[in-house]
Amino acid sequence: MSITYDKAHELKDALEQSEEFKTLHELHAQIEADEIAKKMLENFRKLQLDLQQKQMQGIQISEEEAQQAQQQFELVQQHELISKLMEAEQQLSVIITELNKIITEPLEKIYGDPSQEQ
Repeated sequence: MSITYDKAHELKDALEQSEEFKTLHELHAQIEADEIAKKMLENFRKLQLDLQQKQMQGIQISEEEAQQAQQQFELVQQHELISKLMEAEQQLSVIITELNKIITEPLEKIYGDPSQEQ
């Protein structure tokens, strides 16, 4: 079993050395150094988290809350640094999703691919 963990650590190291991760790390550092960008991003993330928690609790999100979230999203998208960070996060998320699919292939051989079921 230790070889599995060794490979996981190698994958972690490879991810940390990837250009996508380095870009994300650098953008995050730039935002941390920019008080306005940092506060804007914190406010946006807090609003996102609050709305996600409501949804998970089965609480209906009001039209006003949805509109506020949309306005906040548009505001942060206008900030060049935050927009770049969100793009970098998305790129890294795609990579992690693809890695997860690769890692779970052995399980699909046993249980089948749930995305292929009808």
